[in-house]
Amino acid sequence: MVDGRPVLVCTEYEDATADVVITELNRRRVPVLRLDPGKDFPDSVTLAARLGPDGWGGTLTAGGRTVELGNVRALYHRRPSPYAPDDDGQAARFAAQENRRGLGGVLGALPGCLYLSHPQAIARAEYKPAQLATATAVGLTVPRTLITSDPAQAKTFTAEQPTVYKPLHAAAYFVDGEPAGIWAAPVEPGELDDAVSRCAHLFQAQVPKVADVRAVAVGEEVFCARITAPPGVVDWRAAYRNLAYEPIGCPEVIRAAVLRFLAHFGLSFGAFDFAVAADDVWWFLECNPNGQWGWLEAAAGLPITTAIADLLENGVRT
Repeated sequence: MVDGRPVLVCTEYEDATADVVITELNRRRVPVLRLDPGKDFPDSVTLAARLGPDGWGGTLTAGGRTVELGNVRALYHRRPSPYAPDDDGQAARFAAQENRRGLGGVLGALPGCLYLSHPQAIARAEYKPAQLATATAVGLTVPRTLITSDPAQAKTFTAEQPTVYKPLHAAAYFVDGEPAGIWAAPVEPGELDDAVSRCAHLFQAQVPKVADVRAVAVGEEVFCARITAPPGVVDWRAAYRNLAYEPIGCPEVIRAAVLRFLAHFGLSFGAFDFAVAADDVWWFLECNPNGQWGWLEAAAGLPITTAIADLLENGVRT
Protein backbone atom coordinates (compact mmCIF):
# COMPACT_ATOMS: atom_id res chain seq x y z
CA MET A 1 0.00 0.00 0.00
CA VAL A 2 1.31 3.46 -0.94
CA ASP A 3 1.77 5.61 2.16
CA GLY A 4 0.57 9.20 2.22
CA ARG A 5 -1.80 10.93 -0.17
CA PRO A 6 -0.71 9.98 -3.69
CA VAL A 7 -0.91 11.80 -7.00
CA LEU A 8 -2.21 9.69 -9.88
CA VAL A 9 -0.60 10.42 -13.25
CA CYS A 10 -2.60 9.06 -16.18
CA THR A 11 -0.60 9.15 -19.39
CA GLU A 12 0.93 7.06 -22.17
CA TYR A 13 4.16 5.16 -21.63
CA GLU A 14 6.44 7.58 -23.47
CA ASP A 15 5.65 11.04 -22.13
CA ALA A 16 8.75 13.10 -21.40
CA THR A 17 6.64 15.98 -20.07
CA ALA A 18 5.00 13.78 -17.44
CA ASP A 19 8.44 12.38 -16.57
CA VAL A 20 9.66 15.87 -15.62
CA VAL A 21 6.66 16.48 -13.35
CA ILE A 22 6.97 13.06 -11.70
CA THR A 23 10.67 13.69 -11.06
CA GLU A 24 9.81 16.94 -9.30
CA LEU A 25 7.09 15.25 -7.22
CA ASN A 26 9.55 12.51 -6.28
CA ARG A 27 12.05 15.16 -5.20
CA ARG A 28 9.37 16.56 -2.90
CA ARG A 29 8.63 13.05 -1.60
CA VAL A 30 5.06 13.19 -2.88
CA PRO A 31 3.89 9.61 -3.60
CA VAL A 32 3.02 9.05 -7.27
CA LEU A 33 1.24 6.23 -9.06
CA ARG A 34 1.56 6.33 -12.85
CA LEU A 35 -0.62 4.32 -15.18
CA ASP A 36 -2.10 4.37 -18.67
CA PRO A 37 -5.71 3.32 -17.97
CA GLY A 38 -6.66 2.65 -21.61
CA LYS A 39 -3.73 0.26 -22.13
CA ASP A 40 -3.05 -1.13 -18.65
CA PHE A 41 -6.59 -2.02 -17.52
CA PRO A 42 -7.52 -4.73 -16.79
CA ASP A 43 -4.36 -6.71 -17.62
CA SER A 44 -1.93 -5.00 -15.22
CA VAL A 45 -4.24 -2.69 -13.28
CA THR A 46 -6.83 -3.89 -10.77
CA LEU A 47 -9.78 -1.82 -9.61
CA ALA A 48 -11.85 -2.56 -6.51
CA ALA A 49 -14.01 0.54 -5.96
CA ARG A 50 -16.78 0.68 -3.36
CA LEU A 51 -19.32 3.46 -2.95
CA GLY A 52 -19.62 4.75 0.59
CA PRO A 53 -21.17 7.73 2.36
CA ASP A 54 -18.17 9.90 1.42
CA GLY A 55 -18.08 8.82 -2.21
CA TRP A 56 -15.88 6.28 -3.95
CA GLY A 57 -13.35 4.36 -1.90
CA GLY A 58 -11.57 1.05 -2.28
CA THR A 59 -8.30 0.41 -4.05
CA LEU A 60 -6.46 0.79 -7.32
CA THR A 61 -3.40 -1.39 -7.96
CA ALA A 62 -0.86 -0.78 -10.74
CA GLY A 63 2.70 -2.00 -11.09
CA GLY A 64 2.47 -3.90 -7.83
CA ARG A 65 1.56 -0.74 -5.89
CA THR A 66 -1.84 -0.06 -4.34
CA VAL A 67 -3.50 3.24 -3.46
CA GLU A 68 -6.64 4.04 -1.50
CA LEU A 69 -9.00 5.79 -3.91
CA GLY A 70 -10.47 7.99 -1.20
CA ASN A 71 -6.98 9.19 -0.33
CA VAL A 72 -5.89 10.45 -3.77
CA ARG A 73 -4.87 14.10 -3.53
CA ALA A 74 -4.73 14.88 -7.27
CA LEU A 75 -5.06 13.31 -10.69
CA TYR A 76 -2.87 14.59 -13.51
CA HIS A 77 -4.71 13.71 -16.73
CA ARG A 78 -1.87 14.11 -19.22
CA ARG A 79 -1.99 12.03 -22.40
CA PRO A 80 -3.57 8.64 -21.60
CA SER A 81 -4.30 6.19 -24.41
CA PRO A 82 -7.96 5.79 -25.41
CA TYR A 83 -9.93 2.82 -24.16
CA ALA A 84 -9.64 0.77 -27.37
CA PRO A 85 -10.96 -2.75 -28.03
CA ASP A 86 -8.45 -5.59 -28.42
CA ASP A 87 -10.08 -6.69 -31.68
CA ASP A 88 -13.08 -5.92 -33.90
CA GLY A 89 -15.39 -8.31 -32.09
CA GLN A 90 -18.55 -7.21 -30.31
CA ALA A 91 -17.33 -8.51 -26.94
CA ALA A 92 -14.08 -6.52 -27.18
CA ARG A 93 -15.96 -3.33 -28.11
CA PHE A 94 -18.34 -3.86 -25.21
CA ALA A 95 -15.45 -4.43 -22.78
CA ALA A 96 -13.64 -1.28 -23.92
CA GLN A 97 -16.71 0.85 -23.27
CA GLU A 98 -17.27 -0.80 -19.89
CA ASN A 99 -13.64 -0.08 -18.96
CA ARG A 100 -13.98 3.56 -20.02
CA ARG A 101 -17.12 4.09 -18.01
CA GLY A 102 -16.04 1.89 -15.11
CA LEU A 103 -12.41 2.73 -14.40
CA GLY A 104 -12.63 6.07 -16.19
CA GLY A 105 -15.84 6.91 -14.38
CA VAL A 106 -14.38 6.11 -10.95
CA LEU A 107 -11.19 8.08 -11.66
CA GLY A 108 -13.38 11.02 -12.65
CA ALA A 109 -15.39 10.91 -9.41
CA LEU A 110 -12.78 10.72 -6.65
CA PRO A 111 -13.74 12.58 -3.46
CA GLY A 112 -11.59 15.57 -2.53
CA CYS A 113 -9.37 15.09 -5.58
CA LEU A 114 -7.86 17.98 -7.53
CA TYR A 115 -7.97 17.38 -11.28
CA LEU A 116 -5.46 18.79 -13.70
CA SER A 117 -7.72 18.81 -15.50
CA HIS A 118 -10.89 16.75 -15.28
CA PRO A 119 -11.18 14.53 -18.39
CA GLN A 120 -14.74 15.64 -19.05
CA ALA A 121 -13.77 19.31 -18.74
CA ILE A 122 -10.93 18.75 -21.22
CA ALA A 123 -13.31 17.04 -23.65
CA ARG A 124 -15.82 19.92 -23.48
CA ALA A 125 -13.15 22.54 -24.00
CA GLU A 126 -11.71 20.87 -27.11
CA TYR A 127 -14.62 22.10 -29.27
CA LYS A 128 -13.47 25.25 -31.06
CA PRO A 129 -16.96 26.75 -31.51
CA ALA A 130 -17.36 26.65 -27.70
CA GLN A 131 -13.83 28.03 -27.23
CA LEU A 132 -14.38 30.99 -29.55
CA ALA A 133 -17.77 31.86 -28.06
CA THR A 134 -16.38 31.64 -24.52
CA ALA A 135 -13.30 33.69 -25.41
CA THR A 136 -15.59 36.42 -26.74
CA ALA A 137 -17.79 36.25 -23.64
CA VAL A 138 -14.85 36.60 -21.21
CA GLY A 139 -13.51 39.67 -23.00
CA LEU A 140 -10.80 38.34 -25.30
CA THR A 141 -10.45 39.74 -28.82
CA VAL A 142 -11.38 37.09 -31.41
CA PRO A 143 -10.98 37.35 -35.21
CA ARG A 144 -14.05 37.21 -37.46
CA THR A 145 -14.84 33.53 -37.90
CA LEU A 146 -17.01 31.44 -40.20
CA ILE A 147 -17.76 27.75 -39.80
CA THR A 148 -19.56 26.46 -42.85
CA SER A 149 -20.12 23.64 -45.31
CA ASP A 150 -21.49 26.09 -47.93
CA PRO A 151 -18.97 26.87 -50.71
CA ALA A 152 -20.76 30.14 -51.57
CA GLN A 153 -20.56 31.36 -47.97
CA ALA A 154 -16.89 30.40 -47.82
CA LYS A 155 -16.10 32.29 -51.04
CA THR A 156 -17.93 35.38 -49.83
CA PHE A 157 -16.16 35.36 -46.48
CA THR A 158 -12.69 34.89 -47.94
CA ALA A 159 -13.31 37.72 -50.41
CA GLU A 160 -14.08 40.15 -47.59
CA GLN A 161 -10.63 40.06 -45.94
CA PRO A 162 -7.39 38.08 -45.87
CA THR A 163 -8.44 34.69 -44.51
CA VAL A 164 -6.87 31.54 -43.10
CA TYR A 165 -8.29 28.04 -42.99
CA LYS A 166 -7.62 25.91 -39.92
CA PRO A 167 -8.87 22.47 -38.88
CA LEU A 168 -11.48 22.16 -36.15
CA HIS A 169 -9.61 19.26 -34.56
CA ALA A 170 -5.92 18.34 -34.56
CA ALA A 171 -6.47 14.69 -35.40
CA ALA A 172 -3.79 12.37 -36.78
CA TYR A 173 -3.30 12.92 -40.52
CA PHE A 174 -1.08 10.99 -42.93
CA VAL A 175 0.30 11.73 -46.38
CA ASP A 176 1.72 8.72 -48.23
CA GLY A 177 1.82 6.84 -44.95
CA GLU A 178 3.80 9.55 -43.17
CA PRO A 179 2.37 11.66 -40.32
CA ALA A 180 1.70 15.25 -41.34
CA GLY A 181 0.28 18.33 -39.66
CA ILE A 182 -2.56 20.44 -41.01
CA TRP A 183 -1.52 23.98 -40.14
CA ALA A 184 -3.42 27.22 -40.44
CA ALA A 185 -2.88 28.51 -43.98
CA PRO A 186 -4.06 31.44 -46.11
CA VAL A 187 -6.88 30.69 -48.51
CA GLU A 188 -8.22 32.64 -51.49
CA PRO A 189 -11.78 32.53 -52.89
CA GLY A 190 -10.52 30.98 -56.12
CA GLU A 191 -9.09 28.00 -54.23
CA LEU A 192 -12.51 26.98 -52.90
CA ASP A 193 -14.82 24.59 -54.73
CA ASP A 194 -17.65 22.18 -53.99
CA ALA A 195 -15.35 20.08 -51.80
CA VAL A 196 -16.20 22.55 -49.01
CA SER A 197 -19.64 20.92 -48.85
CA ARG A 198 -18.17 17.58 -47.70
CA CYS A 199 -17.62 18.66 -44.08
CA ALA A 200 -17.53 21.65 -41.75
CA HIS A 201 -14.70 24.12 -42.38
CA LEU A 202 -13.38 26.89 -40.15
CA PHE A 203 -12.33 30.13 -41.85
CA GLN A 204 -10.97 33.05 -39.89
CA ALA A 205 -9.85 36.59 -40.67
CA GLN A 206 -6.05 36.64 -40.80
CA VAL A 207 -4.53 38.78 -38.05
CA PRO A 208 -1.76 41.13 -39.29
CA LYS A 209 0.52 39.90 -36.53
CA VAL A 210 4.07 40.83 -35.59
CA ALA A 211 4.51 37.90 -33.19
CA ASP A 212 2.71 35.06 -31.45
CA VAL A 213 2.28 34.34 -27.75
CA ARG A 214 1.82 30.97 -26.09
CA ALA A 215 0.27 31.52 -22.67
CA VAL A 216 0.31 28.51 -20.34
CA ALA A 217 -2.17 28.75 -17.48
CA VAL A 218 -1.67 26.57 -14.41
CA GLY A 219 -4.20 27.17 -11.67
CA GLU A 220 -4.03 30.93 -11.01
CA GLU A 221 -0.67 31.40 -12.78
CA VAL A 222 -0.25 32.42 -16.43
CA PHE A 223 3.19 32.06 -18.03
CA CYS A 224 3.76 33.72 -21.40
CA ALA A 225 6.37 33.37 -24.12
CA ARG A 226 6.60 35.61 -27.17
CA ILE A 227 7.29 33.54 -30.27
CA THR A 228 8.88 35.08 -33.34
CA ALA A 229 8.76 33.09 -36.56
CA PRO A 230 10.50 33.76 -39.89
CA PRO A 231 8.75 36.29 -42.18
CA GLY A 232 5.78 34.85 -44.03
CA VAL A 233 5.13 32.00 -41.58
CA VAL A 234 1.43 32.00 -40.70
CA ASP A 235 1.37 29.07 -38.27
CA TRP A 236 4.52 28.96 -36.11
CA ARG A 237 4.06 25.24 -35.47
CA ALA A 238 5.17 24.66 -39.07
CA ALA A 239 8.58 26.23 -38.36
CA TYR A 240 9.66 24.80 -34.98
CA ARG A 241 13.37 24.81 -35.87
CA ASN A 242 13.41 28.50 -36.78
CA LEU A 243 11.61 30.14 -33.86
CA ALA A 244 12.86 32.63 -31.29
CA TYR A 245 11.39 32.67 -27.78
CA GLU A 246 11.25 35.39 -25.15
CA PRO A 247 9.55 35.19 -21.73
CA ILE A 248 7.16 38.12 -21.27
CA GLY A 249 4.69 39.24 -18.65
CA CYS A 250 0.99 38.64 -19.11
CA PRO A 251 -1.13 41.81 -19.24
CA GLU A 252 -3.58 41.75 -16.34
CA VAL A 253 -6.60 42.13 -18.63
CA ILE A 254 -5.47 39.00 -20.55
CA ARG A 255 -4.70 37.08 -17.38
CA ALA A 256 -8.11 37.84 -15.89
CA ALA A 257 -9.88 36.80 -19.10
CA VAL A 258 -7.84 33.57 -19.33
CA LEU A 259 -8.78 32.63 -15.77
CA ARG A 260 -12.46 33.33 -16.52
CA PHE A 261 -12.13 31.09 -19.58
CA LEU A 262 -10.68 28.26 -17.45
CA ALA A 263 -13.37 28.70 -14.81
CA HIS A 264 -16.11 28.51 -17.45
CA PHE A 265 -14.90 25.09 -18.59
CA GLY A 266 -13.78 23.88 -15.15
CA LEU A 267 -10.15 23.60 -16.23
CA SER A 268 -7.01 23.82 -14.10
CA PHE A 269 -4.71 24.13 -17.13
CA GLY A 270 -4.76 25.60 -20.61
CA ALA A 271 -2.26 26.36 -23.38
CA PHE A 272 -3.53 29.51 -25.11
CA ASP A 273 -2.35 30.83 -28.46
CA PHE A 274 -2.54 34.54 -29.28
CA ALA A 275 -1.51 36.54 -32.34
CA VAL A 276 -0.06 39.93 -31.37
CA ALA A 277 -0.67 42.82 -33.77
CA ALA A 278 1.48 45.93 -34.21
CA ASP A 279 -0.84 47.91 -31.91
CA ASP A 280 -0.14 45.28 -29.18
CA VAL A 281 -3.65 43.83 -29.29
CA TRP A 282 -3.61 40.13 -28.32
CA TRP A 283 -5.96 38.21 -30.62
CA PHE A 284 -7.21 34.91 -29.21
CA LEU A 285 -6.74 32.02 -31.64
CA GLU A 286 -7.35 28.88 -29.60
CA CYS A 287 -6.81 27.04 -26.34
CA ASN A 288 -5.48 23.51 -26.09
CA PRO A 289 -6.89 22.32 -22.74
CA ASN A 290 -4.20 19.66 -22.53
CA GLY A 291 -1.47 21.21 -24.65
CA GLN A 292 2.26 20.58 -24.72
CA TRP A 293 4.54 22.89 -22.74
CA GLY A 294 7.76 20.99 -22.03
CA TRP A 295 9.72 22.47 -24.95
CA LEU A 296 8.50 25.97 -24.08
CA GLU A 297 9.71 25.76 -20.49
CA ALA A 298 13.23 25.02 -21.71
CA ALA A 299 13.17 27.52 -24.60
CA ALA A 300 11.79 30.48 -22.64
CA GLY A 301 12.86 29.64 -19.09
CA LEU A 302 9.33 29.44 -17.68
CA PRO A 303 8.82 27.66 -14.30
CA ILE A 304 5.88 25.54 -15.49
CA THR A 305 7.04 22.28 -13.92
CA THR A 306 7.21 23.95 -10.51
CA ALA A 307 3.74 25.43 -10.92
CA ILE A 308 2.22 22.09 -11.92
CA ALA A 309 3.97 20.25 -9.08
CA ASP A 310 2.76 22.91 -6.63
CA LEU A 311 -0.80 22.49 -7.82
CA LEU A 312 -0.69 18.69 -7.69
CA GLU A 313 0.96 18.68 -4.27
CA ASN A 314 -1.00 21.43 -2.53
CA GLY A 315 -3.94 22.37 -4.72
CA VAL A 316 -2.48 25.86 -4.94
CA ARG A 317 0.59 27.66 -6.35
CA THR A 318 2.95 28.41 -3.42
